[in-house]
Amino acid sequence: MISTEPTLYFIALLPPEAIQEEVTGYKQHFAENYQTRQALKSPPHVTLQPPFEWEVQKQGLLEEFLRGFAEVRAPVPMVLSGFGSFPPRVVYINVKKTPELLLFQSELATDLNSSLGIYDPKSKGRSFSPHMTIAFKDLRRHHFNMGWAEFKDRELYYECSSSHLTLLVFQDRRWHICGQFPLKAQVAQPLAEPN
Repeated sequence: MISTEPTLYFIALLPPEAIQEEVTGYKQHFAENYQTRQALKSPPHVTLQPPFEWEVQKQGLLEEFLRGFAEVRAPVPMVLSGFGSFPPRVVYINVKKTPELLLFQSELATDLNSSLGIYDPKSKGRSFSPHMTIAFKDLRRHHFNMGWAEFKDRELYYECSSSHLTLLVFQDRRWHICGQFPLKAQVAQPLAEPN
């Protein structure tokens, strides 16, 4: 029997597999050295739509919306540059606020709200702050201080793009990918100069 209870979902962009593996290594490092495992409960990602409740039996409607949204948009370029923190609990990889990423997130949030009534009330008062979390929630203050001291000056730089919009669902106390929607539109090429 299918539950009619709402379930938690969120929508994200995931980096390419090789970068996911490296970011997972950082999460594992924090788990082993600073006793924080919460970030290991989801794949490395940039959250576009924070967790929201949605009925499981309406998941198909959500997937249909995301498929339609994704197929008319191009892969999203991402620039990962160094580390950042939200003291006293969060350490993350900086994701640059590129115009493409900001526009993509803004259009998604607007369309989710107007089409499905999904919105995040907390986001209304603050700007989108893209990042890729490597430690949070269960990171204690003294471990945060030690971990941040280790990572604050560490170098990291990647330019990549995300080729899918990803839907995640919370089950068994962790986040699972339940749908990936290809970003199919071609990136516009500059017109050739006339001879």
